[in-house]
Amino acid sequence: MALNLSQKIGALTTVTPGDQFGTTARKTSIAQASTPGSNLRCRISSSPGERDQLTPPLSPCRSPLRTDLDVACRALAADATAEAFPDVEEKKHLVEMPKGEGVPVYVMLPLDTVRPDGTLNRKKAMWASLMGLKKAGVEGVMVDVWWGLVEKDGPAAYNWSGYTDLMEMAKHVGLKVQAVMSFHQCGGNVGDSVTIPLPRWVAEEMERDPDLCYSDQWGRRNYEYVSLGCDTLPVLKGRTPVQCYADFMRAFRDQFESYLGTTIVEIQVGMGPAGELRYPSYPESDGTWKFPGIGAFQCNDKYMKSSLKAAALSAGKPDWGHGGPTDAGGYNSWPEDTAFFRKEGGGWNGPYGEFFLSWYSQMLLDHGERILSAAFSIFSDRPGVKISVKVAGIHWHYGTRSHAAELTAGYYNTRFRDGYLPIARMLGRQGAVFNFTCLEMRDCEQPGDACCRPEALVKQVAAAAKEAGVRLAGENALPRYDETAHGQVVNAATRGDQDDKMVAFTYLRLNPQLFEYENWRKFVAFVEQMRSSGKDRNREVLERKAEQFVQATSPLVQEAGVALMSG
Repeated sequence: MALNLSQKIGALTTVTPGDQFGTTARKTSIAQASTPGSNLRCRISSSPGERDQLTPPLSPCRSPLRTDLDVACRALAADATAEAFPDVEEKKHLVEMPKGEGVPVYVMLPLDTVRPDGTLNRKKAMWASLMGLKKAGVEGVMVDVWWGLVEKDGPAAYNWSGYTDLMEMAKHVGLKVQAVMSFHQCGGNVGDSVTIPLPRWVAEEMERDPDLCYSDQWGRRNYEYVSLGCDTLPVLKGRTPVQCYADFMRAFRDQFESYLGTTIVEIQVGMGPAGELRYPSYPESDGTWKFPGIGAFQCNDKYMKSSLKAAALSAGKPDWGHGGPTDAGGYNSWPEDTAFFRKEGGGWNGPYGEFFLSWYSQMLLDHGERILSAAFSIFSDRPGVKISVKVAGIHWHYGTRSHAAELTAGYYNTRFRDGYLPIARMLGRQGAVFNFTCLEMRDCEQPGDACCRPEALVKQVAAAAKEAGVRLAGENALPRYDETAHGQVVNAATRGDQDDKMVAFTYLRLNPQLFEYENWRKFVAFVEQMRSSGKDRNREVLERKAEQFVQATSPLVQEAGVALMSG
């Protein structure tokens, strides 16, 4: 039996712990729901005395006026009997922010958008959320397409059902999709709120042969991602890891052929932990690493050691092929506490250090090129589809000479050497987009003793991308809802002339906190800032546009509040 409007909206109200998008309803006070919409005002800068919210509270929404509820109301009112996909024609009356000429904004979907059984999670809440994003002027969404969910039942046994529903939903709403080929485990990194392991049959092979895992000098194994040392070896049920990745991407292409270039406009190819092109040098699981530790080299599985030994023999230095540096400290060491990374006389700047770091970083580059080559052979003839690769924003200890945390992750970047230009050139050879994180961060917000320099790092990466002729895109590394962070992103993404601006920005992440009234109001203005051309990006124009949007959507929120109170 079809639910009435108030009942449907009740399923999209405030959330309880463990129900991220509010599909489990609970009553909340809306005593202030009668606040006139004309009193709402969106400001681009913080009011005097307002402090930036650097660590947003993980609490249920308490705002009396909820723009997301308004959008949900309108979407559901368009066809009160439709359970999943209201007719597209019924949405035309909805208020929508005008398009601009600047940087398009995408929003990351929750990590658990698809359930372990392969079905789409929280369909009704997802529909309302996508509608809200569309009306706010968001270009599209990013979603992790998990290897561990789609191919979990056996080699080449793919289950795309949940992702098919999502693509169809995005198509009906009119949002574009950045699909991440997530060949890594979810769990153990910053922001991982759920656990999604690698496919069981892959995990079984890793248990049978632990050297398929990355390993540090103490023998600690990392199960987040198959070691790149065995990229070209048939160690996964007769296939190489790169063949498995290529087969997965090919199956994705065939499944979603009709969406490519129209709804699906970007394929981000995962290449390591957290989907980033790097080694798992700073794993948070079990408290192994804590910010701002320098991390540890990951080159002690037998496949990596075999490659290192061959490189050392080729260099005429067989003694250098037994393993990585043993004087590089531990995961939570600081550069000056180690013989290898210290400023004066550190091994990183000597002959052995140069040999090892060149080999270590080149192995990562070769890994990226192998997978990118496969990706382009699969998607290159699909017009309107970009390929991208994400690189981590490792900003801590950036102000030191050795840049130790970057070195252990595989980025051979020091005060005397540009480690991001080789990455940019590799991406350029394949025509890929360089996606970089930590755009929201400012130097002054970071601990000074850790020599964090996120702003300088972002500028260096932008310069490397420009020199290599590579398109640059960005993300925020941590959830931020304040105008200071928004402004930092706008400056980083739109600096310079038209050719220098980023091709896209992806906002982390869709969650209940984003839809809290104050956060949503600021987000709407941020999206408009990003999408506007330089001449239109002034405070008064943006305030007026955002205010008009908020006013136009507030009445039905109040009606929804009355319905919830009476229900």
